[in-house]
Amino acid sequence: MKLFYTITFCFLVLSGCSSDETTNEAAPESMYFPPLSGSTWETKSISSLGWNQSAVQPLKDYLNEKHSKSFMILVNGRIVMEEYFNGHNSSTVWYWASAGKTLTSTLTGIAQQENLLNINQKVSTYIGTGWTSETLAKENLITCKHLLSMTSGLDDEFNEDLVEPSNLIYKSDAGTRWAYDNVYVKLQDVVTQASGQTWNAYFNSKLRDKIGMSTSGFWYNNPDGLRIYSSNTRSMARFGLLALNKGKWNGSQILNETYFNEATSTSQNINLAYGYLWWLNGKASYHLPGSQFQFNGSIIPSAPSDMLMALGKNDQKIYVVPSKKMVIIRMGDAADGSNMALSDFDETLWQKINALFT
Repeated sequence: MKLFYTITFCFLVLSGCSSDETTNEAAPESMYFPPLSGSTWETKSISSLGWNQSAVQPLKDYLNEKHSKSFMILVNGRIVMEEYFNGHNSSTVWYWASAGKTLTSTLTGIAQQENLLNINQKVSTYIGTGWTSETLAKENLITCKHLLSMTSGLDDEFNEDLVEPSNLIYKSDAGTRWAYDNVYVKLQDVVTQASGQTWNAYFNSKLRDKIGMSTSGFWYNNPDGLRIYSSNTRSMARFGLLALNKGKWNGSQILNETYFNEATSTSQNINLAYGYLWWLNGKASYHLPGSQFQFNGSIIPSAPSDMLMALGKNDQKIYVVPSKKMVIIRMGDAADGSNMALSDFDETLWQKINALFT
């Protein structure tokens, strides 16, 4: 008799579990990755997400008013909004400015996972000594990680973004001062020397071609001799999608997750909102480019606290929001006059974006 009740109880429990499973909500939507070639890209409508359709036009009007060229929102990799303004279109190439710093961070991580370099090694291990005007002892304090985290100690006020040895002079010991400075481009020389390939060739084979960024994109040298990347908007969105998936593209790990997690976490104890050339929202405090002043609170209070940001001059933006499975791209001219990377535009833009969700 006990056996009968035991079997009956188990049957009812199992039957109940089966019944519950049939009433569960649908499984979360899968992540989508567009094909590596062609223009095919799955879309998702505002209405299917349950978003507020009436908030779309005010967002578009604001973007147009603020000199935007393009704007995209991806959710789970699918295009929800793709808008172009002021003569821009899906094929137009536009510069990333300092948002492209994250490309250098990514290539450095790829080179490390291929055992070509170690970010904890001094920079001179790869490009030789004399790349600064510091004493050898001070120069040898500077590691690749210091360049990634903006803590080289080189004088950012003196060099005015010029990176020839005569412009790179001592300000403080490496690791003791955070300062936003284009000396990070020396990492491109490190990768070039460590890989034995040109920067363009290594970038194309290890990143661009693996995630389908358009071959129309290109690197060019600005008047200061810095390499700047330009591409169409969808190529920028593809890179954002790679970041959303922690370095993985459609099952293939392009950048190992351990490095990606380091790159998108606080990299030093001075500017909590900075990783390895990535900006981090939602930290207790932050520093801005060109300033040694500490501001309390999140960089963009109205934006999600887990947001990662690639930010460039004149409001080039890649926002990556893991909690919403979302990537947002903005390209264009400066919203409110020339600016380095961050402005009031970010806060207002996010208020407009948040209106979509209500």
